[in-house]
Amino acid sequence: MIDWLRRPGREPVAPRPIAPRTMEVAGREMPLVIRRLAQARRMTLRLSPDGGEVRVSIPRWGRVGDAEAFARDRADWLAAQLGRMPQRESVVAGSVLPYRGEHLQVLWLADAPRKPVLDDGAVVLGGPQDGLHGRLARWLEAEAMRLMAGDLAHYCARAGKDLPRLALSRAQRRWGSCASDGSIRMNWRLIMAPDFVRRSVVAHEVAHMTHFDHSPAFHAHLADLYEGRIEDANRWLKREGRSLYRLFG
Repeated sequence: MIDWLRRPGREPVAPRPIAPRTMEVAGREMPLVIRRLAQARRMTLRLSPDGGEVRVSIPRWGRVGDAEAFARDRADWLAAQLGRMPQRESVVAGSVLPYRGEHLQVLWLADAPRKPVLDDGAVVLGGPQDGLHGRLARWLEAEAMRLMAGDLAHYCARAGKDLPRLALSRAQRRWGSCASDGSIRMNWRLIMAPDFVRRSVVAHEVAHMTHFDHSPAFHAHLADLYEGRIEDANRWLKREGRSLYRLFG
């Protein structure tokens, strides 16, 4: 991520919708998403977790033209970031599968049940080997729903909120979302992250049930809900989040 500090003398401008844009990175045309954030004090540049879009966040006083130039001037840096992204892989017998922050060996046995089972640092399953990748993805999604439902019940109880509808998301660029009707969607790939990271995102979305923004009141409420250090969870996602797309993009 690249930061651009505020220059002295720059006057605030009224927020207005920002039209979609694109830019070329390493010979590839990519969406350029510019967002104004009320709490932002500087301009920041990054790729989305899956590497599918360029993101620039700017303060409310920021100029869209400056943000666009900022991104285009750093196309080489973005290309280098793309080059560091993990290559997509298929899961086969003997692969290593991330699960709740740990690494499980995928153990295929001809006489084992088709449904994956955890067994002492391994995930064991049988059935046709050509369907192994899909069965493990479905198992991870079921595990995500099971654990996230528990997380959601926990944080709703802490927030004094009724339990909303929970759905899993296969989003390529968001970890979670809270709709205006209160329903919550969670990116199932978070089951591969450590528990404290997954729970931080659930807590984040529950906090949005009270504050549908990212105001100081929202962040104070989130700090009350979440038991850990939200900075640690955010740091993990910024550093490792892209790796969650390596096997199941």
